[in-house]
Amino acid sequence: MLYEIWIEPTPSSNSPTLDKAPLSKSLLLVPSAISILLTLLFQHYQKFFAYNLQAIKEDFQIWRLVCGRTICLDLKDTFCSSLLIYNFRIFERRYGSRKFSSFLLGAWMLSALFDLLLVEITQYIFGITINSLPSGFLGPVFALFVPFYCSIPRVQVTQVLGYFSITNKTLVYILGLQLLTSGSYIWILALSGLVSGICYNSSILKVHRILCVPSWVAKIFSWTVEPIFSSAEPTNEFRVGMGATVDIQRQQRMELLDRQIMMSQVAQMRRQRQQQEQV
Repeated sequence: MLYEIWIEPTPSSNSPTLDKAPLSKSLLLVPSAISILLTLLFQHYQKFFAYNLQAIKEDFQIWRLVCGRTICLDLKDTFCSSLLIYNFRIFERRYGSRKFSSFLLGAWMLSALFDLLLVEITQYIFGITINSLPSGFLGPVFALFVPFYCSIPRVQVTQVLGYFSITNKTLVYILGLQLLTSGSYIWILALSGLVSGICYNSSILKVHRILCVPSWVAKIFSWTVEPIFSSAEPTNEFRVGMGATVDIQRQQRMELLDRQIMMSQVAQMRRQRQQQEQV
């Protein structure tokens, strides 16, 4: 599961680059490039990437699930989803490419099922017939908001007008809201993505044990695809002294992150106390 404590306090881990995140890098480059090419040069091929539910249900064109739920046909959706994937790369660094890809695979499959269910429920309750949905890798992107909300600490950065808190997570939520309001039926993709993220992270359903990338598949991709999108770790960054083993390094990073969160909370409490005294 991706439902654990977030540990990325070191400068190397907080680097704005895409090192140690080859899967995130590939999801940024490949779908974005195809989306731009389809928009600018190959408009006549866009029909093959349309998320056409009618063709899937009536003509059994299952291949449209893969094409229609991978490539965005709207550049605004491409831009917002790419920024979100860039921010969510921290999960791949923390848990590794195999665990991260397992989450994306499970969320993609579950959200495809929930898409069809929500469309049928909408038609049954409201009488609205939905023949197509926005294309793109949107379900797993919305699913990543679940571990983002649950596992990443909320640290206040500043305040606006003394009342509205700006945290380290505010920008990501704004991007998600922008993506949510970019289309008329994109709320279906958002809801199915969030539900699939909750189901995958649930310790009761144990979905993560069923929908996962096999180790032999991960090894094949690590030998073939990963070298293409891997990048060397920046060498000009300051390195924090760490222990000799991975466990010691992890423990030291956890302690460092706990101290940072505690100091931030203390500073926030002091600011609130000063504001109350002034009032």
